[in-house]
Amino acid sequence: MSPKGKTAVVTGGGSGMGRAIAIQLARDGAAVAVWDLNGDGATSTAGTIVQSGGVAIACTVDVSLADAVAGAAVRTRSELGPITILVNNAGISGFCPLLDLTEEMWDRMMRVNLKGPFLCARAIVPDMLAAGWGRIVNISSSSTQQGARNMAHYVASKGGVAGFTKALAMEFVSRGITVNTVAPGFVDTPMLRASPVNVEAAAAASPMGRPGQPEDIAAACSYLVSEAAGYITGQTISANGGRYLL
Repeated sequence: MSPKGKTAVVTGGGSGMGRAIAIQLARDGAAVAVWDLNGDGATSTAGTIVQSGGVAIACTVDVSLADAVAGAAVRTRSELGPITILVNNAGISGFCPLLDLTEEMWDRMMRVNLKGPFLCARAIVPDMLAAGWGRIVNISSSSTQQGARNMAHYVASKGGVAGFTKALAMEFVSRGITVNTVAPGFVDTPMLRASPVNVEAAAAASPMGRPGQPEDIAAACSYLVSEAAGYITGQTISANGGRYLL
């Protein structure tokens, strides 16, 4: 039921949720290409995997640039083989009232959070079609289900990811490729710690009384890329500790 022997790409794999996802997929038996704009972070994650007996490479990639994505895909295929698992995790966040949002801020958010998954899927899906098997997991956000103050650009980008997931799921459902979304809510990552959110106070007010951990999101991804999830596509797994219930 595991992805043993398959090649996976995890974008944004240099830290936080992406790091945990990459490490988990390597434990599951996949060879993992860790793609991240932060080359040092990608190298650190890949090194951790290799030191634990897994197979991994690090690629410095800006997922918002088509040439960078294409180059990383070529290198990944060359070193690890055809890519049949893609986790689109790379993303940025931001807080800004609507009336203070600039076009530049809006466009940057869309380039990374929405255009990035498109470019990565476009570059990698041909490998999945050739294999007759593939798994795509797109990381969205619980904010698309609840809304979020002062985050219109972020929520819109992640809402686009959810719609993109459903469109791809329908397009490739007969070709052996499943496409699903994981929507994290309030996960304790460096990105969250760098935000204006009071992590401890928000955790105390949440249903489970704690923030999620990157490993919680990794576990959901591990399931969705496995053979056990072969009959699941176009779905959103809300890994948020019951936060969506509020």
